[in-house]
Amino acid sequence: MLLDTFGRQAVDLRVSLTDRCNLRCTYCMPEQGLQWLAKPELLTDEEIVRLVTVAVRDLGVREVRFTGGEPLLRPGLVSIVAACAGLDPRPELSLTTNGVGLARTAGALREAGLDRVNVSLDTLDPETFHTMTRRHRHEDVLAGLAAAEAAGLVPVKLNAVLMRGVNDHEAPELLAWCLERGYQLRFIEQMPLDAQHGWTRTDMVTAEEILDRLATRFTLTPEPSAARGAAPAERWLVDGGPGTVGVIASVTRPFCRACDRTRLTADGQVRSCLFATGETDLRTALRSGAADAELAALWRAAMWGKKAGAGIDDPEFHQPERPMSAIGG
Repeated sequence: MLLDTFGRQAVDLRVSLTDRCNLRCTYCMPEQGLQWLAKPELLTDEEIVRLVTVAVRDLGVREVRFTGGEPLLRPGLVSIVAACAGLDPRPELSLTTNGVGLARTAGALREAGLDRVNVSLDTLDPETFHTMTRRHRHEDVLAGLAAAEAAGLVPVKLNAVLMRGVNDHEAPELLAWCLERGYQLRFIEQMPLDAQHGWTRTDMVTAEEILDRLATRFTLTPEPSAARGAAPAERWLVDGGPGTVGVIASVTRPFCRACDRTRLTADGQVRSCLFATGETDLRTALRSGAADAELAALWRAAMWGKKAGAGIDDPEFHQPERPMSAIGG
């Protein structure tokens, strides 16, 4: 198992397939983009499948989520999903995507064995979408959501980041729109993981503010804390249910005590925490001929040293050098 010194077990693996993205979200990267990883630095499809196999077969991982960058840009995505779906025991497989290319890939991904998707959508307004992403792809995302539902990649979950003075007024409208369509909405506090290092606590729309905005239109009842488990989102019943809304408050209400995640970057580095400043290199060991048992031992050691918390509230907190697009969501 992947245990740490605080008794937490990592059963949820986030696998970044690429650091590239076809959007330029203002809270993630600059308009010109970033210097992408060179192809030789990236894990091959076969290397990804081998490391996921070690995690699932030997280390107790039960859930695998493919992330990026934008994972739909990975040419071998469907074959990677199919190979991971064939593992024994079979993990739950999901994908976090911006949805731009989902309309043309949802069916193939479902057939390959993908169970569900999380789609990022911060606004219902096409012009606001362009302001936030610097691309005119709003219609493509909506089409991707519809395709995911039609393919059976359910429940379809939506992730939304609210930016002060840009889209924060849309919170109630976004929730109403999701409830009508059966999508599960999760608001995410903006985190200090932008490539520009321009994040400030005062500009961030907090969980408390999000809930206050939603309360202008809906009655929210907290779900029992036991129902949350290790999930990052606190959830509320909307108008008595059955619809729900979640808030992932990584900054103001950190949930490190129940964290069950481990992360693998597109270039083969294990990260014990989203905000970690250190990594463990599996790629070099893999390419040097390490046996599966050796890879598993390196992974266990990386997780054993996991800190008690991300430390965002600590005055000594330092933002990771890697931005979210390079770490994987």
